[in-house]
Amino acid sequence: MTTYSLREAIVRLRNRLIQVQDLYDMCLQKTQQTTSLNIYTSRIKEDEITRRLEESQNNYDEGKPRSLEGIPIAFKDNFCTKGIPTTCTSTMLQNYIPPYNATMVSRCLDHGALLVGKTNMDEFAMGAGSVDSLYGPVRNPWNLIKSQCATDSHPSDQGKGSELDDGNWAIAGGSSGGSAASVAAGTCLASFGSDTGGSVRVPASFCGVVGLKPTYGLLSRHGLIPLCNSCDTPGIITKTVEDCVIVLNAVSGHDVMDSTTVTESHAPFSIDNDLELTGIHIGIPKEYYVPFMEDEVVSLWQRMADIFENAGAKVSQVSLPHSEYSQACYYVLTCCEVASNFARYDGIQYGLRTGLEDSTEELYAQTRHTGLNEVVRGRIMAGNYFLLKRNYESYFQQAQKVRRLISEDYKKVFSRGVDLLLTPTTPSDAPDFRWFSEESNMIRCQMLDSCSTAANLAGLPAINIPAGLSRRGLPLGLQLIGPMFTESKLLSVSHWIENEIKANN
Repeated sequence: MTTYSLREAIVRLRNRLIQVQDLYDMCLQKTQQTTSLNIYTSRIKEDEITRRLEESQNNYDEGKPRSLEGIPIAFKDNFCTKGIPTTCTSTMLQNYIPPYNATMVSRCLDHGALLVGKTNMDEFAMGAGSVDSLYGPVRNPWNLIKSQCATDSHPSDQGKGSELDDGNWAIAGGSSGGSAASVAAGTCLASFGSDTGGSVRVPASFCGVVGLKPTYGLLSRHGLIPLCNSCDTPGIITKTVEDCVIVLNAVSGHDVMDSTTVTESHAPFSIDNDLELTGIHIGIPKEYYVPFMEDEVVSLWQRMADIFENAGAKVSQVSLPHSEYSQACYYVLTCCEVASNFARYDGIQYGLRTGLEDSTEELYAQTRHTGLNEVVRGRIMAGNYFLLKRNYESYFQQAQKVRRLISEDYKKVFSRGVDLLLTPTTPSDAPDFRWFSEESNMIRCQMLDSCSTAANLAGLPAINIPAGLSRRGLPLGLQLIGPMFTESKLLSVSHWIENEIKANN
């Protein structure tokens, strides 16, 4: 299912072992082989691709390639792309074509990246499965590996209906499922998603790839269609930690178009290949164990803690007493911000317009009912309820106070000498679509995001590292969480974990 890693591709391109066209054709072939996964909502026009391929190859030939020169990259369909549909996989924005690029898109293009397409997602990034999309659900690339193994083992099954047809398939996770699947399937070498409560790390875990949510404010949100402004963070998905560092260095830093980006300059992020574990203190937060966590996830978590300890790191249990309230806090705050942000989708300013135009109320109601799915409408209704004058103090203000307590818990732990926290990324491997569909979107989000939302509420950097396979042969991930703006240490330790896992497999 894989092509080169991003770093391998750059080395081969610079040494003229492959051409830019060869790399693109390799990814295009993977895209054509995996159409059943429903990864992309749109692909870039051939004439635009051809022009950029020629430009990148010329830069290599002249010895002046940029850091992402000729690298195929995909973006989640909630990042604005000039002249290319940006739909958030919603009927409301089905025909929206932005007149500008999001900052993350612009910076990737400025560094030579080749934008190949927009990836599928949950509508307006509300979900943990990437199944609530105008274009249909995203399927996990590991379904194809399992199907191939089954076919190889049972030749009599050849020609029978695929599991992808009957609902008995593993989801990709959400809401950035298309972005995670695009990298896992080898259709591109890096992709961008948005992480509001785990929407990059959860699908990265389910699809067996690296998923980084940087510190809030390190990457610009300009041009990222908002869900919850105070939690939304652009996230990077790659095959390896080294690849993630390359992309992060290309896109991080202050943006005058986004007042929430930090203005302080920072040194380029790097991996310490001579990392001494004897100087690292790893915290194991007991509150991250939840009753519905699978035993194999707990065992993997424990094994990695033992590996750290055997390598000389200090490992100790820590407590984050208010993190158990993170799901309730997150739900209230996101719904309130959704209610505010989605007031713009009224059938007048832009997007879909339906209903009787001689009645403003009818126009609003009919447009939103037709243009937004049940999940989105439910969050808008809940947010408006929380923001009512009689409820404002009990819900919104109380949630803000709890958010502060959650953030203070992390600060206390890190101030006592803990460098990083080690946790599971998800409580299980990728569940089947049938199981996921048996409960509401909200309940499934609360379960699958149980280990990821607190980092967003505190604005902390967090990363998923593929760490093993479940009994069902699906990926399992572990998460590292660090203090704000400690990405270099976070990535260095993640790289060390990556090497340890490779050495032991």
